[in-house]
Amino acid sequence: MTHAIYTHQQLHLKSIARLKQIYSEIACTVEVSDKRCKDAWISAIITHQSAQLQKVDEQTIAQAELNRHIADQAQVVAPEELTIVEISFYDQEYYTGDKLIAAITHDADDFATQRWVVIVNGAEVHRAATPMQCHRYICTHYKAGTLPVQEEAGGQGAGSKGEQDYQQYVAPVQDKELATTGNEIMVQIFNQCENYGLELLVDGIYRDDVKLGEVGCTEGKWWVIRASSDIQQKVACSSAMESVRSLLVNFVCCDELLDRAFDELTTDEWWRLLEYEAVAA
Repeated sequence: MTHAIYTHQQLHLKSIARLKQIYSEIACTVEVSDKRCKDAWISAIITHQSAQLQKVDEQTIAQAELNRHIADQAQVVAPEELTIVEISFYDQEYYTGDKLIAAITHDADDFATQRWVVIVNGAEVHRAATPMQCHRYICTHYKAGTLPVQEEAGGQGAGSKGEQDYQQYVAPVQDKELATTGNEIMVQIFNQCENYGLELLVDGIYRDDVKLGEVGCTEGKWWVIRASSDIQQKVACSSAMESVRSLLVNFVCCDELLDRAFDELTTDEWWRLLEYEAVAA
């Protein structure tokens, strides 16, 4: 759970009763030397916050090292002559020179257990749980000469038969607009979800295992579908940030937040109230 980060000055303005409440809310385990002393509670909270921030930094470093390791492994496995072209967040095409040899796409079927698919000549040749496993399959079998041969181009302007078959396969598989948005759009959505402590999954945006809805961009126009709405229709928004924020408005009862003292609100709750007032206006 995400908690507000308090400065020493902010904590100094609060009563001992409120400091005790904050101590409990953030699950602080630092021992308070003198429970009758305000400064002792403040010191314990500040120490706990510093330790938590250090853990976050360590996790970020560890994730960056893991990403580098994956990239290094991919470079080792992939033959140098292969070129990967990213079509969208879920689609990549593999070329040798200007010849398409295979593609990776994503199966949006809710009942699929292995959703990443390798396509050659418009047909599924391999299925895996992660795109990296599909990547290894293509590189390993191409290097060994056991990858099915992609058919040659069949004419000018229309693309190769393999490319046409690939598009025919992808169209029914990716029937959700969220699955066909470009990589740049998905990155914007992912970053906004990170800012608000949300989780971006294939079928939508979640918080604490509760689905809030879906966000996307079609022909340059942002939209949001709220899971709490009885009518599952797209509501226009101006940006990725506004779209993600609008999902948070319905997650918390803003009337309840209005009844609380201003100094007890977190930054996230402030944003919800601001968005709530904007929608109400």
